[in-house]
Amino acid sequence: MIAEAPHSFEISAIRLKQPIGDFFIASIPHDRLFEISYFDVRRMLKERDVETYLGIQRPLNKARAYELQQYVKTVDACFPTGIVIAVDGRCASFDEKSGKLTLTNYTGADGEQVLYRQIAKVLDGQHRIAGLEGLPKDSAFDLNVSIFVDIDLEDQAYIFSVVNITQTKVSKSLAYDLYELANTRSPQKTAHNVAVGLDRVEGSPLQGRIKRLGSATPGRQNELLTQATVVESILPLITRNSISDRDTLKRFGAIPVPSADDLKRMPLRGLFAHEKDVEIFELIRNYMGAVSSRWVHAWGETGKGAVLSKTNGYRAFMKIFPAIYLHLARPGVMVAEFKFLELLNRVKITDDEFDVSNFPPGSSGESALANRVLDQLGLNR
Repeated sequence: MIAEAPHSFEISAIRLKQPIGDFFIASIPHDRLFEISYFDVRRMLKERDVETYLGIQRPLNKARAYELQQYVKTVDACFPTGIVIAVDGRCASFDEKSGKLTLTNYTGADGEQVLYRQIAKVLDGQHRIAGLEGLPKDSAFDLNVSIFVDIDLEDQAYIFSVVNITQTKVSKSLAYDLYELANTRSPQKTAHNVAVGLDRVEGSPLQGRIKRLGSATPGRQNELLTQATVVESILPLITRNSISDRDTLKRFGAIPVPSADDLKRMPLRGLFAHEKDVEIFELIRNYMGAVSSRWVHAWGETGKGAVLSKTNGYRAFMKIFPAIYLHLARPGVMVAEFKFLELLNRVKITDDEFDVSNFPPGSSGESALANRVLDQLGLNR
């Protein structure tokens, strides 16, 4: 085996003393951290040592990594929380007087090596590091890193479990709710505002049915949909890439006028581009109002086995909204509730058929319902 040439770099670091032992806090440029990371994010990860020890597997989520690769290029990208790495003691030395930590590759007299690209074993933050792939080296993106030196595998596993098991994750509904505080427009904020209107406006078919923060509101009995479910059903109608659109709006204050092809896939994008959020709300209210009027009994059924009033039914009908809407009108044109209802009256599904025995929970039941409605309307092209 040919020894790798010496390759090291120096960073300022602070030593922390905690019950588990000493470790260091440092700022490392994104490209440098990417270079020394233990795993190779350019291919599917093999099972990591820590996860072998814990008896679990968590491969890199390519979709999540791609989402972060888009996010880090936005104008206000930020990774405020620390990435946690473990470093072999032979690859690290700390000068107490200067406060400098040197990280280097290692080759022993017996030929044993720790390669430069394997200096840092990632205990937490693999997706954030993967998200930095492709970011230009001259981009200012430093990472807050916690560095454990010569920590044994048992303690690595313990740190992994503390970070990934005991911490509480923020609900997606709460995350979407925070877009209300934003000063600039974004697809997420518009979808959130529409969801809030559907929940609050008198006469809305979804009035009082949406869990605003992902959990039940005291005093309300029929919150059958989470805000995240409602928001994520609206986003595909106005955007193909909500992260990119948000960044464009923050940088330039507007998005390009959508093309005819865009409007076939996202029929409400023109309304969004022209800041007509009220019209977006009114169209979805009218549409769901027609659904609730067409199947009054099924819409009112909220008990065990009910489908139409719950996530599967709602998602199925929102999934086919583009086909139904574009059958009735050009993109951006208002459609009254009675027009939606006239079309839905042609669907032969009865109220009693909206049951989990016919449309089971999950994507299969959702797709079965959506396809059945489109087939009966002759729109399943």
